[in-house]
Amino acid sequence: MITGIVGQAGWMGMQRGMDGLSQNASEIASLNVNSAGGASVSDISAPLVEQGENLRQVEASAKVLQSSTEAFDHLIDILA
Repeated sequence: MITGIVGQAGWMGMQRGMDGLSQNASEIASLNVNSAGGASVSDISAPLVEQGENLRQVEASAKVLQSSTEAFDHLIDILA
């Protein structure tokens, strides 16, 4: 269950990170397909670095979403 603004922010962050990962994978695949001799290190390094950044985005956003859910569950326990 998405709980409030914090949960929505976590969900949106995960979506942005996943979109970025998909874009990075597409860029890496197209570099390997389009170059007959293989992509140079400089060509492939930017999408690889961005892929790591997008992965951290997804991980951090998942923790935000988890914390939001745990806080909501704790509130339900208190009110029950």
